[in-house]
Amino acid sequence: MNDAARPAKRDVRRAFDRAAPTYDGAAVLQREIGARLAEHLDPIRLAPARVLDLGCGTGHAFAELRRRYPASHLVGLDLAPAMLRLARERTPWWRRAVGGAPALACADAERLPFAAASVQLVFSNLALQWCDPARVFAEGARVLDVGGLVAFSTFGPDTLKELRAAFAEADGAPHVNDFADMHDLGDALVAAGFADPVMEMEVVRLEYTSAQAVARELKALGAVNSLPGRSRGLPGRARWRRMEAAYERLRQGGLLPATFEVLYGHAWKVAPKRTAEGHAIVRLDRRGPR
Repeated sequence: MNDAARPAKRDVRRAFDRAAPTYDGAAVLQREIGARLAEHLDPIRLAPARVLDLGCGTGHAFAELRRRYPASHLVGLDLAPAMLRLARERTPWWRRAVGGAPALACADAERLPFAAASVQLVFSNLALQWCDPARVFAEGARVLDVGGLVAFSTFGPDTLKELRAAFAEADGAPHVNDFADMHDLGDALVAAGFADPVMEMEVVRLEYTSAQAVARELKALGAVNSLPGRSRGLPGRARWRRMEAAYERLRQGGLLPATFEVLYGHAWKVAPKRTAEGHAIVRLDRRGPR
């Protein structure tokens, strides 16, 4: 992913900090996708000592991860401090008092503050689209123990295609973030040292009363345009009216559609085959006397 297509981290952090008070009220789709991602863990036998919720937001997934892996140590990581404050409050005071609360870390998913091979499961719901996936997978591979699992959801290229097309008619400037293709994500997993990647895709279509309603919900989620090349400041009235007119042509049954292409993936961390310098690693099994 080139720099022009990668969201600016400072702006991403600021947007989610501002949206923290409204996020849970607007995150209906995000919670549903998180629940479906958790269901992907059903057939997988895993007993992780440490689970990392990567991009944990307000901590909605904590309860489900704790239910599935009650003996594990849960760590939540997010870029936005205000989100982490709400995540901390999600844990009851009595659980915090006895040391049962998840550990929280404010950090970039591309630069994880954890030791190598210290995690057995990385769970990430709808955070990857704000990052360079290749860098996140490389860091995930570093902190995962051999035999560990990464499981994630993210948005694909057709996400918000209606809004993207409407803005393209209005002024041609980038207003909707770019999203990685499913096949590119699978290739990035393999390049990072993961094996047997499994990728799935589904399309979710929501309906809204107006383009303004779409924009309000995205703002409440913190999912605003963070591209470096975006137009600064509020869009002019004429530009906004052109966008609304273009979007209105898609109205069906009195409502405007908004498409979300949802990608799910998981893969296993395997022992490296080469050193950082590119030398092949040859493993010799010691056998006893015959």
